[in-house]
Amino acid sequence: MKLIFIRHGEPNYDIDSLTEKGWREAEYLSERTSRWDITDIYCSPLGRAQDTAAASLKKLDRKAVTCDWLKEFDSPIVDPQTGKQVLPWDRKSDYLNTHPELFDLDGWHQSPDMISGNLKENYEYVTAKMDELLVKYGYRRDGYRYLTEKNTHRDDVVVCFCHLGITGALVSHLINVTPHQLWQGFFLAPTSVTVLGTEERTPGEAYFRCQMMGDTSHLLLHSEPVSVYGSFTDPFQG
Repeated sequence: MKLIFIRHGEPNYDIDSLTEKGWREAEYLSERTSRWDITDIYCSPLGRAQDTAAASLKKLDRKAVTCDWLKEFDSPIVDPQTGKQVLPWDRKSDYLNTHPELFDLDGWHQSPDMISGNLKENYEYVTAKMDELLVKYGYRRDGYRYLTEKNTHRDDVVVCFCHLGITGALVSHLINVTPHQLWQGFFLAPTSVTVLGTEERTPGEAYFRCQMMGDTSHLLLHSEPVSVYGSFTDPFQG
């Protein structure tokens, strides 16, 4: 199967919708998604994701299933230096350099400030929901792999309109790395497309492999600049 995560367009967080640019991005995205043979579409309940999906749904003449667990990953943590709450994917290099456990598959959630944000509980909740959804298509989690059956929907294409943080959390689970490796190591621009595909090299055993991460070719095709939202440096525009 193909599992596709799409981040919402450039956001207007004040009204939980899109900027004028974000609406353009969503329209250009819809030209891309309208050419896909999509099995099912799921969407975050938040306005910026719903508005991004709307253009694609109109072109496809489809409806999306709204899933509460696809909303932005809601686990702010306490910054020990300032005492203020921050997003777990906004940590600076000095913090990451002194907390190697963040890159340990078994220990990333054990530092005191990570515990302060209930990261482990929330991560286990959203990843369990992802696994519950995948059972519908014939993929059942077993350790670090997924077991399949004869009736597994191997050709299905499933699209999720959601957010940067939740995409990092879910993809990390699917490919068996810590979420911090994706949160800190990858930038997912507004309306970017991330594609995972299943590989079943041993019959009955499937692994997810990332085929595309944060692709914005639909924007470049229309000479629409890639938005900086979610990055701390200017995105490459080529």
